[in-house]
Amino acid sequence: MRSRHTWNNKRVSFMLCAVLVLYVFVFSGSYRKYQIDAVIGNTKPETVWEYVADFNKMRLLNPTILNFKILADHGHAHDWRYTVEYTERLSHWPHWLNTATAKYVVTKTMPGVTPQEWAIESSHETCFFNGFYCLHSHSDFRFSARGDDTYANEKIEYQCPPLLGSACRRELEYQRRAVMYNLTHILKRT
Repeated sequence: MRSRHTWNNKRVSFMLCAVLVLYVFVFSGSYRKYQIDAVIGNTKPETVWEYVADFNKMRLLNPTILNFKILADHGHAHDWRYTVEYTERLSHWPHWLNTATAKYVVTKTMPGVTPQEWAIESSHETCFFNGFYCLHSHSDFRFSARGDDTYANEKIEYQCPPLLGSACRRELEYQRRAVMYNLTHILKRT
């Protein structure tokens, strides 16, 4: 009888250790940083800012976004806020879909204030497995004039499980490089 009790204790201890290891190495996500910038030639910062702020255009910029729905929208020309829910596929695992909810704050400096700056801040909650596992990220996307050109700079803090660090980084780099490349080439034609 005692042998059976010991065996059950060992099994419970093993299961608790396995759950703890799984949590630490897969489900606990630490925050990492990423930054990307580009110069968009012969374009005004306000034009670039307006293009990026319109989530309808984001589907053209980011090839992983499949569909979206605006959940809330309010504000004015200098401080506009909206919440969007969108579905996207991972670039390296295209059959794996996730759903995200993002809150956007789209701002520009008031007239007469220098230096003029246009900004889009967003917080994203990206969920996998029907909302069972969610990761968070924050983006600070800023636009300013450089002569006749626009300087675009995006700083991102993103959450990623330790064992998936390179996969998260590869996905983020693919998406953000695609956004900058598409933004540069689309606005070059207009």
